[in-house]
Amino acid sequence: MKTVLALRALGLGDFLTALPALRALGEAFPAHRRLLAMPAGLAPLAHVASAADTVVDARPLAPLAAAAARADVAVNLHGRGPESHRVLIATRPRRLLAFRHPDVSETDGAPSWRDDEPEAARWCRLLRAYGVAADPGRLDLLPPGAALPVAAPPAARGATLIHPGAASGARRWPVERFAAVARAERRAGRPVIVTGGADEVALARHVAHAAGLDAEAVYAGRTSLVELAALVGAAARVVCGDTGVAHLATALRTPSVVLFGPTAPSVWGPPPDRPWHRVLWAGRPGDPHGDTLDPGLAAITVEDVLTALAEGREVAA
Repeated sequence: MKTVLALRALGLGDFLTALPALRALGEAFPAHRRLLAMPAGLAPLAHVASAADTVVDARPLAPLAAAAARADVAVNLHGRGPESHRVLIATRPRRLLAFRHPDVSETDGAPSWRDDEPEAARWCRLLRAYGVAADPGRLDLLPPGAALPVAAPPAARGATLIHPGAASGARRWPVERFAAVARAERRAGRPVIVTGGADEVALARHVAHAAGLDAEAVYAGRTSLVELAALVGAAARVVCGDTGVAHLATALRTPSVVLFGPTAPSVWGPPPDRPWHRVLWAGRPGDPHGDTLDPGLAAITVEDVLTALAEGREVAA
């Protein structure tokens, strides 16, 4: 059987913003087996989204396993190259779809990269340049009427979900401010839950303790990726930084308030045609991988978040 290989060896948000392009590839090559090179930990969500037939475990810019060799079509949804281009070229595909890079002759004549382009739109533009119809608006994780394979616990239904973690210190809003938002939501009579990864348990517990929440409200470290998606889908609203959970909220159409710091929401934020998602940004670009709190993110106040939550509720009503 012919195969189409897509490289996206990045994180949760990266996978979700690539969904429109992955769906377009599946429709453009319906007789091909779809291979998706990405971290194996994301495979359950990829299967939920029907984004691939097989996930090939991959790490950023590392050589790919033999299962990815000799694809009929290889697509670089990872970056602009040249390193990621060469990862795919090393698998000896029959055809390469990628952005042009002057150091990689195989990309001569390919479309050029644009720094300020929304992430989902970027990969769809790449495919369209090769004659593949692609709609960047197809960000939903599930088709209409479909349900996740796991159900959220009753405590999550209608709750305000707070996710205080982020991949770097620069994108992590202060814990005390997340706790203040949680307290305000509780005073308004709305249930609150706190989520996080296995390495964010202490952070989530800190928020919960400062907000006066019971230990049962903390789901950090005790959910699978699909169970986390179920929590986001059941919640009434999400408050988080620029991280994968923000993209889950977009993919599941859960209203959200997303706090941006060093990265512009015009590139990584929810699409403007979904007004139930609110973004807060001070307009100060910085280093998204920095260890210390970004000054722009620090400029966002608790009152800013509470106002955005109120505005989001009005839109969703």
